[in-house]
Amino acid sequence: MKIVIINYGAGNIQSIKFAIQRLGYEAILSDNVEEIMSADKVIFPGVGEASSAMNKLKDSKLDAIIPELKQPVLGICLGMQLMCHSSEEGNTQGLGIFDVHVKKFTKNVKVPQIGWNQITNLKSPLFNGIPEKEHIYLVHSFYAPICSDTIAESEYDVLYSAALQKDNFYGTQFHPEKSSIVGETILRNFLEVV
Repeated sequence: MKIVIINYGAGNIQSIKFAIQRLGYEAILSDNVEEIMSADKVIFPGVGEASSAMNKLKDSKLDAIIPELKQPVLGICLGMQLMCHSSEEGNTQGLGIFDVHVKKFTKNVKVPQIGWNQITNLKSPLFNGIPEKEHIYLVHSFYAPICSDTIAESEYDVLYSAALQKDNFYGTQFHPEKSSIVGETILRNFLEVV
């Protein structure tokens, strides 16, 4: 199986690569369009600020390629947020895969949310073998509200989308590569089930 992690200069790609290796697979780091399009599975990570990450995608022409991919694609953290319609962070226009607008947490809570939180209302083969209320690891100041594409929920100030899915596109607000056995199971499900 050919697994490509999109390397566009805005992702915590080494930890994802190591997590995939622990599952017995190898992943290629690439920003090459042909390489990405020929992959069996694509992982779209993201760390940092939305508008600058989006500019990096545009610079490498990946903003036009990602929404056209037909194989399973997993966006992680900022990667998931960039797959949404837009983000309040930097007033950023997203890739428009998920029809939801990313918002900032209110001043009622400390941001970023850092640490472990429960996921509930799990609705996808991505969560095969994961019981309700398991804990996953998050670091974020912005969130995708609950919408028709929500496949898992979490709560911090408000109930929000911990994961999204539309067709072949999946997104997790949390970091599966940092979420212990639960995250490992989710990555395995992405590689082997979906």
